[in-house]
Amino acid sequence: MTSVPVVVQAIRRATVDAVEAARLRDLTAFETAVGDLAAQNQEQVGRVLGGILRMQLEETHQDGLTGEDVQAVLTRCVRTNVSWLPDLDVQALALLLTGALGVHPEAGEVPPPDRTTAARHAPLLVADLLTVTGRPVGDYLDAALTEIATTEAMELP
Repeated sequence: MTSVPVVVQAIRRATVDAVEAARLRDLTAFETAVGDLAAQNQEQVGRVLGGILRMQLEETHQDGLTGEDVQAVLTRCVRTNVSWLPDLDVQALALLLTGALGVHPEAGEVPPPDRTTAARHAPLLVADLLTVTGRPVGDYLDAALTEIATTEAMELP
């Protein structure tokens, strides 16, 4: 049996903590988890959270997503979180949501969210979509990590 790399364990733990704190609307725990998540490798965290979001969106919209579907997810997430997280960045949520679907703005149009902004907002989207899927975040984490590991193995020479 192979052991899970320490960096993967840290990303996994910080992701679960951030998503659970968002679900509970626990600002103190959320801020701690966001700090832990932002301290990890941004590319790796982005791949994991983006993978989770993509899987959730595919599961909840099996016939494909329309612009209205994306807008509905964004609106629900904002409404759910703005009361306890008043510095919510709607543009960051939109960029993370569309980025998970592989839609990125042209270079120079809109800068991507910085590591802290991404670590703060992606878990909000994940937590919001968990209310629709009813599944635990760990299911999506395991699937995303497996998918990443498989892709990386296939890319090796």
